Amino acid sequence: MARIVSGTDIYGPGTWIDSEALPVPNDARRLFKVLAEVTPGFTKDPVVLNTVAFTGSPETIVPGPLKSAVISGALHAMSGIVSNELLELRDGQTSSRTASVDTDHASFWLGSVGMSRRSGQTVREIAKEGKLAAIFPKDLEGDIFGTPLRLRATANYETKDDGVWFQLHGSLGADTVLQTIGIDASQECGSNDEAYQLIAEHVRKFGAHELEMMHLVQGLCGSICYTPAGWRQTRMAKDLSKHPLINYKHQAHAVPTPAIPLPVSADKRPLAGIKVVELVRIIAGPVIGTTLAALGADVIRVNCGRLPDFNSLQLTLNAGVRTMDVDLAKDDELKHLLKLIADADVFIQGYRPGVIARKGLSLDDLLEIAGKRGKGIVYVEENCYGPDGPMAERPGWQQIADAASGCSHVIGRSLGYKDGTCVLPALPVPDMLTGLIGAIGTMMAIRDRARQGGSYHVFASLMAAAALHLSPEVGLYSPEAVQGCNQKFGWDETGPELFVLELLDVVLKGWSRAMPKYSGEDSPYISTLKGDWGEFQVLKPVIQLSDVNASPYFSSAPEPNCYRGSDAMAWL
Repeated sequence: MARIVSGTDIYGPGTWIDSEALPVPNDARRLFKVLAEVTPGFTKDPVVLNTVAFTGSPETIVPGPLKSAVISGALHAMSGIVSNELLELRDGQTSSRTASVDTDHASFWLGSVGMSRRSGQTVREIAKEGKLAAIFPKDLEGDIFGTPLRLRATANYETKDDGVWFQLHGSLGADTVLQTIGIDASQECGSNDEAYQLIAEHVRKFGAHELEMMHLVQGLCGSICYTPAGWRQTRMAKDLSKHPLINYKHQAHAVPTPAIPLPVSADKRPLAGIKVVELVRIIAGPVIGTTLAALGADVIRVNCGRLPDFNSLQLTLNAGVRTMDVDLAKDDELKHLLKLIADADVFIQGYRPGVIARKGLSLDDLLEIAGKRGKGIVYVEENCYGPDGPMAERPGWQQIADAASGCSHVIGRSLGYKDGTCVLPALPVPDMLTGLIGAIGTMMAIRDRARQGGSYHVFASLMAAAALHLSPEVGLYSPEAVQGCNQKFGWDETGPELFVLELLDVVLKGWSRAMPKYSGEDSPYISTLKGDWGEFQVLKPVIQLSDVNASPYFSSAPEPNCYRGSDAMAWL
């Protein structure tokens, strides 16, 4: 049984340590039941909860004290329960439906954006050969990482305030971030280390709250690196804590619409026949759509080709989906998009509310469409800070959530720093978990629409996913447990200067060295998919259902963003 004690002396203010952590599968089961209890609309029936089986290595295989694998396993179990509820609604009640979660698989899933291979090579291997841009029909990355200064514009830096660090985030617009702190982005630096030192000298000229205000005024992405206790004292944290982690609500004020039975088709997966339009970027939003696609939904991922994005992530996150290019500034292309939405069951968006509302894509706009057509819609939003509160409309990515929540502070303490040095966790955990949380909320909303009708609003935030790691209900691994994991995997050294993809390399290297049977391209967790864009090896979906024909899988290989024009896209 977990025994949670104060971790202030070890990991900093506001932390708790699970001094007697259960084996990972058992801990995932424990947390699964905790989350089930506090999630509105989720079953509390112990008989149903016990239909999920957990397996996997007893010790964590993820570096650091954060219980990311435990959380991942628990959330995948929740998706399995709702998947079976959907099957029962569509195919009839049965008492024999079960599900299983392998927590090693759930751990690998957290790093899956770096595990995919195209023609036998990972993204990083392709990039090191200088061939990455050549394989993408449309280059959405451009020169965003083209110089050492631009690369190191996203990192943790010490401020003028003693012991307080700041997360700069310039990966999608480094020049403006650099100019804001007084650096000419065109000047040359001979190495990444030289660039980091130059930026560090400039950041140290400012106090943490001064930097925060500078970023706020410029509309930039950046955050103070709080301690866990410091974050909880903010108004934003208090507002966010009022919402459940899996946050979906029936829109009772909308025009009433009838119950919509789940579609019946030859495809036996739970979401077969459900139509999803997804207007998102980077990782968290695409994980929502990819998860729904693996469960059978027809997902159309809309990319605005004028905006920067990470080409490399397409190798994983576009599995099972179709992609189209839309310029929202062009009336004819927006018209094509609205035509698709008019027949969609789910709309997912990852943009700030004002941006999307100007294009007729706000929640109220789509509720009006749903009322006129007589069929409810599920409107899904993901952002950094949450649905309301003083920071809700600020831009933010995974690194910001790690910094603001206190996760980066905890990692720094775990690595032996006592001076406030903050280091990003080695996996893009808030992104991945936020996507899974959004997918679970979407599935629950589709379930409720089938039972009682109506439209639903789902909200998933990076901050909620990050902060969950630091709650006393979860607890942190003890230094002894962390050291045991370090000895097994021999993780390379990490520090505050490293970018998320560099940190991901550290984890993938350790997995490959210590668990080659499970992390390589011949792993039983890997599936091979062939498509127009080549042959791919991608990680299989984590959750497995007792009905083999209904278990999730990717029905198509990844395809590049913006693969089809807006006028060429139609529902299957």
